[in-house]
Amino acid sequence: MSFFARFAQNRGALVGLVILFAIILMAILAPFLYPDSPWRMVQRPFLSPMEVDGFWLGTDTMGRDVAAGLMHGAWVSLLIGLVSTMVALLIGVPLGAIAGYYGGLIDDALMRFTEFFQTIPNFALAIVLVAIMQPSVVSIVLAIAIVSWPPVARLVRAEFMSLRHREYVEAARLVGQTNRTIILRQILPNTLSPIIVLASLMVATAILLESALSFLGLGDPNVMSWGYMIGAARTVIRQAWWLSFFPGLAILLTVLALNLVGEGLDDALNPKLARERS
Repeated sequence: MSFFARFAQNRGALVGLVILFAIILMAILAPFLYPDSPWRMVQRPFLSPMEVDGFWLGTDTMGRDVAAGLMHGAWVSLLIGLVSTMVALLIGVPLGAIAGYYGGLIDDALMRFTEFFQTIPNFALAIVLVAIMQPSVVSIVLAIAIVSWPPVARLVRAEFMSLRHREYVEAARLVGQTNRTIILRQILPNTLSPIIVLASLMVATAILLESALSFLGLGDPNVMSWGYMIGAARTVIRQAWWLSFFPGLAILLTVLALNLVGEGLDDALNPKLARERS
């Protein structure tokens, strides 16, 4: 059975894929449907949803279009989630591969270095890093990547430790392949399945972290994000429920979709484990 057939057997994963596709479509269409800045004041404040034609999600405390902010915020959340995950993988995969392949003192040193980052709560460390570097998209991406790479390193290390003594690895050593070649061509391709699954879940976590930072006022002041929209509306939640509800629903659906897709990828890439769970 092919990968796509196994993935399609998980109905939750298909639902997640549809939701994720819709959110990506929102991000792509945002500049075309709302070419003006989402910060622009376009109507009187506190218009409720559908109260005035053309403002189907209402306006916020400053008279800005909530729908415009929601669609432009999709681009920001997805961009930060994807880029920060890629940076975390670029840090965690090499460190985990080196630690798992060589073992010994190298493994001990790299794992102690990894544990140093894990002793500090992720969110607290992200707040400190963003505050030090000044809030911006770049600083948020770097902060999320720095707090996200340790689980990647540990996962890759465990996979390398289980594979480094396999027959095909020993055969590669016997024919004279270098350690670098063995790591990149023999072992790493066989660890991609769990890395891909973990990466999909890391994107969801990164989106939540970015939203929490923006909620606290540590987001980029030049871009509209879902977390900023919720944070700006927290003082008027009784007066204007929709200002927090719609961006909160967008975050919920995005994170749910990514988790469902991650579960589907896990089933498709590890069919034996999927059968055992069922």
